[in-house]
Amino acid sequence: MSKQTPVPLTFEGEELEGVFVGRRDSQARPTVMLIPTVMGVSDLEIGFAKQLVELGYNGFVADIFGKKFHGAPRDVMFGEMTRLGDDRVALRRRLLAIVEQVRGLREVEDGKLVVAGYCFGGKCALDVARTGVDIAAAVAFHGLLDPPNWPTEKTSTKIVVFHGWDDPMAPPDHVVALGKEFTEAGADWQIHAFGNVRHGFTNPNAHKIGLDAVRYDELAAERSWTSFINLLEETFG
Repeated sequence: MSKQTPVPLTFEGEELEGVFVGRRDSQARPTVMLIPTVMGVSDLEIGFAKQLVELGYNGFVADIFGKKFHGAPRDVMFGEMTRLGDDRVALRRRLLAIVEQVRGLREVEDGKLVVAGYCFGGKCALDVARTGVDIAAAVAFHGLLDPPNWPTEKTSTKIVVFHGWDDPMAPPDHVVALGKEFTEAGADWQIHAFGNVRHGFTNPNAHKIGLDAVRYDELAAERSWTSFINLLEETFG
């Protein structure tokens, strides 16, 4: 049975609060840091973390927006996404501070951290990989693929992107550019593109956002999750 523990972090004057999800024995295990969608820490990502615990891993749902934004309305969260996304250098500092915090948790096995994200969180996961920091893998589910305004470092990190081909937020030229970018960085990368699939395909409530470009796709969600678990098995043995 899993337990959830709030994990606070003060970053440059802002109060963040992620959620650690693990087994009750608190034993150190391979861990997946999940970076949420634009809506921030929610039951969706905590649910994914619980599934990971059932498979023998720990999950950590990262708070990149701030504790005061937990449960905030959509228009507020879109404004915060714009604020963070407009300064990718500051966003990089924020992400690396959270990664360092997670790596320091006693329940996180040394050298066995994967960073995965959804939507804007997918972009964040890729930005973590771009820094060259030592993580086992970086994974983006329907992530935003535009590059930052700083150079991608050489990395041996495994990178996997799960992408809806009909996602207008990540058009084909962004997909090609990403492959070129990580080839030049020396990464072990994969891009799984799902035909006739749009943005937000892992979220059963994606349609509630009211945008035609955002739709849940049960088959793509299942295929991407299965491939993700295969990656964890390959990475952690």
